[in-house]
Amino acid sequence: MYALHQLEKQQVGLRLPKYLIEEIDAFTKEYSLNRSELITESIKAFIQAQKERKLYDSFDGSCKELQGILKNGNDNLGTLEELIDDLNNQTS
Repeated sequence: MYALHQLEKQQVGLRLPKYLIEEIDAFTKEYSLNRSELITESIKAFIQAQKERKLYDSFDGSCKELQGILKNGNDNLGTLEELIDDLNNQTS
């Protein structure tokens, strides 16, 4: 959740290509939104997708590393907590 002061709106100047503004305007009519709402929602969706991608990439890298360890027959894996700590230390 965000603090009240973080929810305050601030004006931002933005220049976009005409074709993009035309597409935005078409969506604003279709979804009964104004430009600001549409652009805000689009940016929020983009940021969320990037966060998910970053998490996925990190998890994917950890899984590949674990597969490599298991493939090489490393019997010194220890506990799951030790493995997770090891992986966290390597990504920090």
